[in-house]
Amino acid sequence: MDSEWLADLLERVRRNQVSVAEAMAHLRDLPFEDLGFAKVDHHRVLRQGFPEVVMGQGKDAHQIAAIVQAMREKKNNVLITRLDPDKAAELKRLRSGLTFHPLARAATWQGKRQKIAGKGSVLVVCAGTSDIAVAEEAVVTSEIMGNRVDRLYDVGVAGIHRLLGNRALLDAASVLIVVAGMEGALPSVVGGLVAKPVIAVPTSIGYGASFHGLAALLGMLNSCAAGVTVVNIDNGFGAGFAASLINRI
Repeated sequence: MDSEWLADLLERVRRNQVSVAEAMAHLRDLPFEDLGFAKVDHHRVLRQGFPEVVMGQGKDAHQIAAIVQAMREKKNNVLITRLDPDKAAELKRLRSGLTFHPLARAATWQGKRQKIAGKGSVLVVCAGTSDIAVAEEAVVTSEIMGNRVDRLYDVGVAGIHRLLGNRALLDAASVLIVVAGMEGALPSVVGGLVAKPVIAVPTSIGYGASFHGLAALLGMLNSCAAGVTVVNIDNGFGAGFAASLINRI
């Protein structure tokens, strides 16, 4: 139920191909559908350009399956984040057609072919292999929202020549998502190299003094490189969503 679908419905009403009563029946679940335990926001795709995203954490598989079914009936593309493998396996038994992305801890279902909406490409950069899970959440989010996505992994500041050896890839991107734990220095370095928006994602990877990502978060918030913005700790989804919106401008 996106803007194209709604425009087509209104056009069919104008041509007397669909009655007003039939159109009202199609629209009865706007702005949301009440499942009792959840209120599915079918109107969100019209407001924000992408359907509501389901956070798997804290929900059981049967609850997620009910939400997914409501969204599938409207032919909305589905993104479920923060899924552990056991819950994902149970969910796939309850709802066929879901694709589980184990590195990203996410699942997707496409109700229709996703058009490329981004004007350029999104580059997801991560400092170390321990940060890949968060980086992949950003990748999956960016891809299902209609972006061309490239990856550049394991290029942290401890071996900065690995980053500098990929300068062409950095310059080619329209938006960059930079994921790092420990001291969180990588986004500042990248921000100083490119004239593009940089979205920094701190991860909870690191030893005791990293305070589960707080040190990286504060380091990124205090970046001296202009053009660096920061999302919350381990929030690859938020970075992917923001990058998608920027890439459409």
